[in-house]
Amino acid sequence: MSEPAPKDPAFTDAEIDALVETFYAKVRRHPRIGPVFNGQIAEEAWPHHMATLKDFWATVLQGSGRYKGSPMAVHQRIDGFQEWMFTPWLNLFHATCVELFDAPRAAIVGEKAERIARSLKLGLFFRPGAPA
Repeated sequence: MSEPAPKDPAFTDAEIDALVETFYAKVRRHPRIGPVFNGQIAEEAWPHHMATLKDFWATVLQGSGRYKGSPMAVHQRIDGFQEWMFTPWLNLFHATCVELFDAPRAAIVGEKAERIARSLKLGLFFRPGAPA
């Protein structure tokens, strides 16, 4: 009989808070993607947005079910959002993971982000048969 697959290590609320806060501080300062995020989210709305992002990542990393929204619908409404933005977003995300977690845990979180990005990219930008 084979052993069960190892379960992802638990991520605490404090670790998720640190991930979201550290990562989005970098995003907001980024010269190319920062203006898009800062232009869509008013300064006074960032605390609420950060709470939503923490709920999202708690759902992804803990299975908490706290996030009830639709990332696809949210990103469809972002004015100026373009496919190339996934690359710097993921680069910043991976750098943040390496900064905050040991290598195996950083890889787990990074892979989840990669899958989410692929799904969003396909949903937002893949148009079979559309002119290039």
